[in-house]
Amino acid sequence: MQPFTTLTSTALPLRTENVDTDQIIPARYLTAVTQEGMGDGLFSWWRYSRDGSPNPDFVLNQPQYQGSEILVAGRNFGIGSSREHAVWALTQYGFRAVISPAFADIFYNNSLKNGLLPIRLPEATVRSLLDLVEELSKTSICIDLQNQTVTLPGLLDGETSDAETSWSFDIDPFRKHCLLRGLDDLGYLLDKEEQISAFEAAVSL
Repeated sequence: MQPFTTLTSTALPLRTENVDTDQIIPARYLTAVTQEGMGDGLFSWWRYSRDGSPNPDFVLNQPQYQGSEILVAGRNFGIGSSREHAVWALTQYGFRAVISPAFADIFYNNSLKNGLLPIRLPEATVRSLLDLVEELSKTSICIDLQNQTVTLPGLLDGETSDAETSWSFDIDPFRKHCLLRGLDDLGYLLDKEEQISAFEAAVSL
């Protein structure tokens, strides 16, 4: 799993609220047991027309948002079934963080276990970010996991100013530790192999 320390990227705006995991990745993709190719199915109901061609009206297909590693989404993102494939689809497409006012609990925890950083910010803040990213698609958002901040350079008439706006976000200390070091649950245990071996040797005496 790739460590997450800091990230500076443009963002893709998705205003839709109550996006469920079936909308993130349809059920037909759930037969896969690996993450490979999951990005192709991301938001496929909206992303592709009935003939399989890209839907030019959907934000994921709009050229100004190509390469964005941050998704700014509406409230209650990731509701519905507990499919881990929804997180796989987002990470395989290239997203490393999702900003929303609220997440479904299971999706939130699945994200943290798979290297995707879910960030809760106040609804008014997220609406402002959506407005800004829609108006100025080249806007960069800076995420600092160690300091738990989201920072936005001040923009005036499309140009960067000296001002900055910053918001703090909460995260479980254990999950923060794992993300900073690129450890999933198994990786965390393997990282403690020396201590585990020492403990086993001590109790066997």
